[in-house]
Amino acid sequence: MDLPAITQAFVLHFGEMGSRWGISRTVGQIYALLFLSPEPLNADQIVEKLSFSRSNVSMGLKELQAWNLVRLRRVPGDRRDYFTTPDDLWTIVRTLAEERKKREVDPTLSMLREILMQSPATAKERHAQARMQELHDLIELLSQWYADVQRLDTERLVQLLSLGAKVQKILEMKDRLTLLPGRKAAGKTEEKGTA
Repeated sequence: MDLPAITQAFVLHFGEMGSRWGISRTVGQIYALLFLSPEPLNADQIVEKLSFSRSNVSMGLKELQAWNLVRLRRVPGDRRDYFTTPDDLWTIVRTLAEERKKREVDPTLSMLREILMQSPATAKERHAQARMQELHDLIELLSQWYADVQRLDTERLVQLLSLGAKVQKILEMKDRLTLLPGRKAAGKTEEKGTA
């Protein structure tokens, strides 16, 4: 690799992590290089810097484009395609989350919906279907939460993430306020002056 030491360390690590995230080592390294590069790179520059074959770089770039993780850039006077990543880290995180949801969560929900529409014939099938209903409901709840979070602007999202365990304290405070006299508690209202 024709890279400075700290860049090379990051690129190599990202390649190793890529295999754990379900992408090839090559794709992970191409992405890491583009992420760190101060200017867009063309395929020949990526080949030179990473010592990959031209075909591996081309396939890697196509995969990254399919994930919407790289952007195509044009350089005036140059007919080659140049690639870069979004500058905003939150854009990258949101894109990655959306693409993973489309590829992993949505197909699972579709399959569960189809199975849950069927009439089970045996007690074992009813048990299996009941467990799948639980899983479906949990994934739906998480999907709705994800959709709500995706609509937050970045500043609000950072605030939400910064709350961490403080959310528990806020919810406990809300519960205590709900139990005050004159407030609704468990669907009932306490009325003052009744014996």
